[in-house]
Amino acid sequence: MSGAVLPNQPAPPDYAQLMGHPRPLWMLFMSEFWERFAFYGIRWALVLYIVAQFHGGDPSGQQPAGLIYGSYLALVYAGAIFGGLVADKYLGYQRSILVGAVIMALGLFMISVPNENIFKLGLATIVVGNGLFKPIISTLVGKIYAVGDERRDSGFTIFYMGINLGAMISPILTQVLAERVFGTADVPAYKVVFIAAGIGMLISLFWFWMGRGQLKGVGEAPEGANGIGRIVTVFVGAAVVVPIVYFLLAMGAEKLQMVLTAMFILLAIMLVVEGVKNGAVARDKVIAMLIIFAFNILFWMFFEQAGSSVTFLADQIVNPDLGFMTFPTAWFQSVNSVAIIVLAPVIAWAWVKMGSWNPSIPRKFGLGLLFNGLAFLLLMFALSKLVDPATLKIPFWTLFAVYWIQSIGELCLSPIGLSMVTKLAPVRLVGFGMGGWFLSTGIGNNLSGIFAGHVSGEGGMTTASALSGYTFGFWALVGSGVALFLIAPLIQKLMHGVK
Repeated sequence: MSGAVLPNQPAPPDYAQLMGHPRPLWMLFMSEFWERFAFYGIRWALVLYIVAQFHGGDPSGQQPAGLIYGSYLALVYAGAIFGGLVADKYLGYQRSILVGAVIMALGLFMISVPNENIFKLGLATIVVGNGLFKPIISTLVGKIYAVGDERRDSGFTIFYMGINLGAMISPILTQVLAERVFGTADVPAYKVVFIAAGIGMLISLFWFWMGRGQLKGVGEAPEGANGIGRIVTVFVGAAVVVPIVYFLLAMGAEKLQMVLTAMFILLAIMLVVEGVKNGAVARDKVIAMLIIFAFNILFWMFFEQAGSSVTFLADQIVNPDLGFMTFPTAWFQSVNSVAIIVLAPVIAWAWVKMGSWNPSIPRKFGLGLLFNGLAFLLLMFALSKLVDPATLKIPFWTLFAVYWIQSIGELCLSPIGLSMVTKLAPVRLVGFGMGGWFLSTGIGNNLSGIFAGHVSGEGGMTTASALSGYTFGFWALVGSGVALFLIAPLIQKLMHGVK
């Protein structure tokens, strides 16, 4: 079934179907799988590596490590704005993905060099490459469905499984390589983690290159822009932008937050202006989308503690002894992905089967915030009631359960957000709108680094500092979730029937 098509939105080609969805979905699924393998393969190692390599293993390095991690993630997602513009207006979606993959692979290999300046230049290179890749492949998923196709949300949820399959496998594999094959648990070979991630990115590049013909022209370069010249220009532009991103990384999270906020305001103005040009309905849809973006910031500010403060929590305050084995810190990064893989088909099926009872987009986001809050409630309980007086550690099962609860919240929010942008963004600026979605995520990630710095404190994380920080997280998430439920009818009215 094709579904309805909005005015000025071209119908997708007549694709062959595979497992109830357009065949290109599965090619995009695997391309994203390998890109996320690369991206999440380094996630568990970054803050631990920064502390070990550049701070001599001293716990005081946790705070700057959390700040760098948050700023890096923020810039990764902020870069999506510019990547969306380049793809929309200059390079085309397919070539943007290919160029971004090459640049990301280069950055991943660069961070394997044990030099702080080269490390940060590598992070900056990953940021630029990701900006050309990440929002664009998500936009392509939206373009293979007609706007009114009821399978769209389910398609994005399946695509989200590709993300999480890559994110599940990579920490396990890279941990084994770093701590068992090329190093030890006490002295991990972190550079092997980064090299393995770079290889994964090259596989993503190859997979998309070989399968892009399945798209039947969707996402090709704009008319008159098929020559090699524009590709060369983008590579030259990337070489100019990388030092700028390096400077932004070096300026500190607090100053970076001001830059990101200014970018978000400018983006919002541009989207509203475009919406106004297209009439009152398009304007209202943009406003609704921007309100959702604001709540998305809050969600990721606390969710992304997983890669910073919660990594230190897992390493220092969680008892990893399962009796028959010691659970590696890196493997906690896979728990969320396992939960997503198990739960995504169930929730995707549920959205379709609920029919008229299917919650609106704002209410799905509200559920996401509330489930994230419940995860922090469990951490509060564990840190206040379940600390072993002999070891000063909390039980393994508590953090394991936290990841599962957060995963339910993530599935209520993140794939739905990707789908929402393709429905609400002005037709001419869908890639730019997707960049806005990732910018809001990036702002949340930068705030997560600032927040993680407070949780760790100047001398490293303690049970008391973790309890104080996570208590604040609980109340912020629950309060914002309730507020979103209360204003959901207003937001839905602004959406003019989009579900």
